[in-house]
Amino acid sequence: MPTPNFLFNGPKSADVLLALAHGAGAPMDSPFMDIMAGGLAARGLRVARFEFPYMARRRLEGGRRPPDRQPVLLDHWRAVHTVLARRHTGPLLIGGKSMGGRMATMVADELGANGVVCLGYPFHPAGRPERLRVEHLSALKTPTLILQGERDALGNRDDVAGYTLSPAIEVTWLGDGDHDLKPRKKSGRTVEQNLEQAISAIADFAGR
Repeated sequence: MPTPNFLFNGPKSADVLLALAHGAGAPMDSPFMDIMAGGLAARGLRVARFEFPYMARRRLEGGRRPPDRQPVLLDHWRAVHTVLARRHTGPLLIGGKSMGGRMATMVADELGANGVVCLGYPFHPAGRPERLRVEHLSALKTPTLILQGERDALGNRDDVAGYTLSPAIEVTWLGDGDHDLKPRKKSGRTVEQNLEQAISAIADFAGR
């Protein structure tokens, strides 16, 4: 398992550290990840971004690679948490965009994480609502915040209302947002508003 490389934002003296993983298709320094990390850093959090092995190889070698298999992704999360827990003595939260956040929920209880943050949880593949990825969420014990667009094709508001989620999970809905939390122009909302709402919700969650 390769040693994780980190991209840090926010004050070194911050009480709370959030380890933030990317989604399946974009790297840790995508515009979405830059905005989220920068916004959270401005709120006083320390953010540690990292890349799963397949994305790190893509950065070095170019081309597109499919995500690593789930055991590899989970083992990398374990390695990330181990390294960061040695460096940071305060609360350590884990989470990420889509796939990265989903993998975090799968190891959170095992790792004893202080909390989980999911930016667009992939409750099911797009167009395949019958292929649910929620079984472990009913028993999750770690406090978890899911930021979800109301019309997310991987789990919209109506879909999620029918799932059995642990009492430890709270869902914040972003008005008319898609899987990237982006609303349609006709909704009257902007992506900036939704991202700012997400950042504020995460900062409040971390403060608790």
